[in-house]
Amino acid sequence: MHMHPFFGLIAGILAVIPAWKIVSKAGYNGAWALLLFIPLVNIIMMYVFAFNVWPIERARTP
Repeated sequence: MHMHPFFGLIAGILAVIPAWKIVSKAGYNGAWALLLFIPLVNIIMMYVFAFNVWPIERARTP
């Protein structure tokens, strides 16, 4: 019996849950965390989130 797909699914879920919370706390829609599953796009989006002004920060500035 092959358990590899099951473990891959569990690992994916374990990666998306905290990413969803982080993205939500930044002020974005949590669904952006699903980009973790798309190769190369996930790396680009990490840089976009890291160096962009987050919506939550824009709301705080007077």
